[in-house]
Amino acid sequence: MKLLSLILIAACTTLSAGTASAQSPYPSKAVRMIVGFPPGGSTDIMARLIAPGLTEAFKQQFTVDNRPGANSNIGNELAAKAAPDGYTLLVVSASFSTNVSLYPKMGYDPLRDFSPITRIAAVHNMLVVHPSLPVKTVKQLVALAKTKPGQLVFASSGGGSTSHLAAELLKNSVGGMDTIHVPYKGVAPALVDLIAGNTQALVSTMPSATPHVKSGRLRALAVASLKRAETFPELPTFDESGFPGFEASAWNAVLAPVGTPRDIINSLNAVIVRSVKSADARERFLAQGAEPVGDSPDQFGVYLRAEVAKWAKVIKTSGAKLD
Repeated sequence: MKLLSLILIAACTTLSAGTASAQSPYPSKAVRMIVGFPPGGSTDIMARLIAPGLTEAFKQQFTVDNRPGANSNIGNELAAKAAPDGYTLLVVSASFSTNVSLYPKMGYDPLRDFSPITRIAAVHNMLVVHPSLPVKTVKQLVALAKTKPGQLVFASSGGGSTSHLAAELLKNSVGGMDTIHVPYKGVAPALVDLIAGNTQALVSTMPSATPHVKSGRLRALAVASLKRAETFPELPTFDESGFPGFEASAWNAVLAPVGTPRDIINSLNAVIVRSVKSADARERFLAQGAEPVGDSPDQFGVYLRAEVAKWAKVIKTSGAKLD
């Protein structure tokens, strides 16, 4: 009986310790937020915008860990292989939904290996043309391109970029639009050549192109999102311009390795959503040419699956490749 009592006491002690450990508050140590791009880029900026709010809410440090390379694949793979305990998060850009179709081999799957938390913000893209082009709407541009097959030159910020794929999405949606694609190493040099008249059209991020539109050096035709941009409310969407459902927005989001407990996912979602929808954060996002999103894990999961499927079709049809 004495031996049985000792065994029962030991079992209860072990159970109590296990329960206490399981119920220990999250987080009990620093959390790293992996960003697959160098410091100073848009994704890095978004990660650093939400980190202070997370640190304040959870009373633990949320630090950004930049792991650039291979269009974010190095950082993404590192996060995919991390323990699913909530202490490793991944902050991504829209390339997270396109890399799987652009790279023949990757060490992770964007849908299988991650649990969505929320989108942070959406960055509007806009279609701009050289003012010498006799068009003022997207439909007029498409009509002109069809009358001059192989003559209209679309610039992009790089092969396989959102800028490139947005133009390909437009071509796919209308059919019979034969244009030339000229990739550049970033949106800045693409804008320089467009302003010089060496190319005729470009899908650019709104913050980069807006000053040139305001000065008259470029003409804006439409914003590539489902709603008008707060920072450029007079510019119609593609949807309003006669292209239903057309969207080619840049975005940033937060995910965790698959298997991360749902209560941790929900806690992180609640804090990030509250943070990005605050008046202070909204002002900061708008200064970056972005608008806060803050959706639920399930909503973001549906959006991500749709983005992967949409761009897979565009990439296959166009034969797009990364430079």
